[in-house]
Parts: sequence; C-alpha cells; structure tokens
Amino acid sequence: MKIIKRFFYFIIALLIAVCVGILVCAMNPSITAKLAALVGQTEPGAEQTVEEGILVPDETVGTGVYQIPENVSQTVPDGVSGLTGYQPIVSDTEQITREEADNLNDVLACGETGEGIDFSSESYPYYSMLDNTLKKVYRQIYANALELNTSFTPVAAVTVEQVKNVVEAVYNDHPELFWLDAGFSAKYLETGICVELTLEYNDTVNDLKTAGQDFAACAEEILSGARELESNYEKEKYIHDALVQIVEYDRTAEMNQSAYSALVLGKSVCAGYARAFQYLMQQLGIPCYYCTGYAGEDHAWNIVKQGSIYRNVDVTWDDTDPSTYDYYNKSDSEYAATHRRTGLAVYLPACADVVQSENAETGSSIVDDHINPNPREPLRWQSRGKTDNSNGDELSEEEKRKENLDKAGITEDEVLDTLEEYFEDCEKRLKEAGTGQIQFTNVIPQELWSSLERAYSSGKHRSGYVDEALKELNAKYFAIQLQVQRLGGGYYRLYHNIYTE
Repeated sequence: MKIIKRFFYFIIALLIAVCVGILVCAMNPSITAKLAALVGQTEPGAEQTVEEGILVPDETVGTGVYQIPENVSQTVPDGVSGLTGYQPIVSDTEQITREEADNLNDVLACGETGEGIDFSSESYPYYSMLDNTLKKVYRQIYANALELNTSFTPVAAVTVEQVKNVVEAVYNDHPELFWLDAGFSAKYLETGICVELTLEYNDTVNDLKTAGQDFAACAEEILSGARELESNYEKEKYIHDALVQIVEYDRTAEMNQSAYSALVLGKSVCAGYARAFQYLMQQLGIPCYYCTGYAGEDHAWNIVKQGSIYRNVDVTWDDTDPSTYDYYNKSDSEYAATHRRTGLAVYLPACADVVQSENAETGSSIVDDHINPNPREPLRWQSRGKTDNSNGDELSEEEKRKENLDKAGITEDEVLDTLEEYFEDCEKRLKEAGTGQIQFTNVIPQELWSSLERAYSSGKHRSGYVDEALKELNAKYFAIQLQVQRLGGGYYRLYHNIYTE
C-alpha cells in the first residue's frame, strides 16, 4: 500500500513539474526557442550563439573581440552627469493560437521582401552579425520601413527574440531611417515563432516628404564644409565640432532617439547625437557605427574607423561648457572606467590600444595600424620624376649613392640616414607647425624602414619625437596616418598626416 501511495505522489509531482514548465515556456518564448535549438531545430551549419542567429566574431580576425569591462563606475564623471538618454529597443509581444495565426495569414502578407538588396560589412556591421536566415528578415524590415509598411509576416521562421535582434540591427545600421522608432510589436505562436511583426514610426511620417527635405538640407549644410577638408581625420573632427555647436542636450526633445532631432530640431539626447554623427560620417564614406551600452545609465556613442584603427567617440559627453575632446577617438581601455557596451554592440570591432594591436609573435606589421600601403593619391602630393643614370660601370660607394639619389629624384640633404635623424626631423616639424593638422614628408633609405617600423610598433616613436613635441606644444592628443612611396634607388618617401591637440 505504501509503495502505491509513493508512486501516486510521484506521478502527482511529475504532473505539477510538467505544468509549471509549460507555463514558464508559454510566458517566455525565448526559453521555448532555446529548447528547440537543443533538439536540432536551428539552421544546419550556422555558426551562431545559441538560437539568436548572431555570428560569433573570430578572435583571430581583424582587431579582435571586445572585452567587456568588469567594473564600470556607477557614478558618471563630473561635467557629464545626466548626459545619457538612450532607449533600448522595446517590444510588445502577444502569444496567439494557431487558429488566430491562420486568420492573420488571410489578411497579412510579407510586404516588401528586400530581395536583391545587400549591405557591406564595413558600413553595416550589424547586418554582417546575422546568419543568412536573419539577414532575409533584416532586408525585409529595411524594405518595409522604406515604404512605411506597418504590419507584415516575416519571410522566414524566426522567434520573437530573433526578431528583436534583427530590428535592433536594422535600427542601429540605418540612421537615415529617422522615422523608424526604437520599438515594435509582434504576435507569436506557443512555439515562439513570430507570425506578425509591426513596426513603429515617429511623427515625421505625417509629412515625410517635407521632413526628408529638411533633414537632407541640414545635413548638407554641415557636409559641404567637411568635404572641403583633406583628410578623414580633419573631416571627423569637423563633424564632431559641428554637432557640438548646433545641438543642445535636452531630455524633453521630440523624437530624441533619431538623427532628425539633432540635425533638424537642434535638441536631442545621446542617441540623437550618435545617430547624427553616424549618418554624417557615412555620407563622407568614413565607417562609423552606432554603439549602445551603459555609462551610469543606458547610453549611446559611436565607433569610428580611421585607416584600420577603430576608436570610440562620445560627442554627447564632449558637448559640455566648455566643450572638450575628453571622449574623442579613445580606445576601449580608455573607456573602460565609464562605458560598457551591451546588446549587439558587444560584437562591434574592438577599439584596441595601438601597442595592443600588434602581434610580434606572428610577425604582424605596424602597416595594419598606421599605414595605408596603397594610397590612391598620398595626401595630394605628387611623386617626383625618376631618372636612370646607370651605366653598368664599377662605381665607388659615393658614386653609387649619387646615382641612386638621381634615380629617386632627390638630393643628399633630403635623406635621413638614421632613426635618430628621422626623429629629430619629425620633432622639429611638429614644433614648428603647432597644434592641429600638419602634413609633411621626409626621405629615408630603404634599409632604415624596418627599424622605423619597429619603432612605431613598440611605441618608441613616442619617446623618439612625439612626447617632447607635445610637451612643448602643451598638447595631449596625437594621431598619425603614415603613407609610404617607393622612389627607386633604394629610397622611400614618407608622407605624414598628423593631428595634435
């Protein structure tokens, strides 16, 4: 009798556990999706994390994987307290029955599918994070947002959690969709599969033609000045400074999660600053990403690519009285005390320190960080003509050098034969030019290049000429783009594009 009673109690307990499990899954479709993934319902061959369809970055490729700081301060630094305001993507979801879903199919369609659209990984990094299935939904959402379509059925079987990731990816990649709000609603089955997606738009859709014209005009007013500048570094600083001048931080600003609020209305929060900066940089052909995370509160800033180096830029926190460059072009380690990425932004490229980005063991080169090895037109300088005076006769070392100089089209006085001479020349040029943008060239023998390259890789250039020059100029910031031109005769001309402040 006791055995039967125990068995009865066991059956009752098992039924209660099953019911609780069903209830939990029904209330949280992401759990259902994870269980489905465990039994093989994910896309075959997809390289992804759990069920979301987000491709895991390869630590051996590019600049590496972002390292999440362990201890981000809960206290925002003085002077930037309260300058946040980013609102994460929010969703309003509802589970419906299969019968209700069938009725939806009678009235809903896919709308625009986005077939044939593609996006480059460099300009649209969030798109590149998605697997092929989620990319289809991304293109569909993008195309429907362009047409202002509100509700539609996803073109692929995706869970509500996956839809949230895709909406976030589209929203983060495309500041030009200034009418798209940071929210959506969805209906899903008990399996977690989404059967209806509804996008949300802000008030600009009421007269999008006029809003679009105003947006383009305000953007062009800034871009016209930036386009006249020589380098991407100058253009980036110009955009940064322009936004600091024209935008006022205001938590009550209308549509403050959009680039429209910053560029047209002139009032916004961190999200508006960052999306306006992203849009303007994109128009100049400079890769710039919308980065979201935590900085005392939910916050948004940017990641900019200059050459092959990525840097954090927080225009909002630089817009103080007086304005600063305290959060301009900084590495992740420099941001670690105050900023932590969250959401999909953790998969954006790491902003490594220059020294950290080298890998001496594998023989990687400083070319990756400082040099554009194939400049289309190195800083608008023209190469000098070359001559060939070789006659095949046995020449002395002095005569060989003179012939090589002639081949290179340079004089003896132009050549810096040692690393010390190179550092001395660079320091002199920097001190004479003062702070700001400076461009100059010098010439070295080919055999000196490896020593110079090692100096930049190890950071020796800092003590070699940078630190002393910055000290005299009372400057703290130094950025360099170094380009190389082979002159012939065994000589290289180095083109320096430097910015100090």
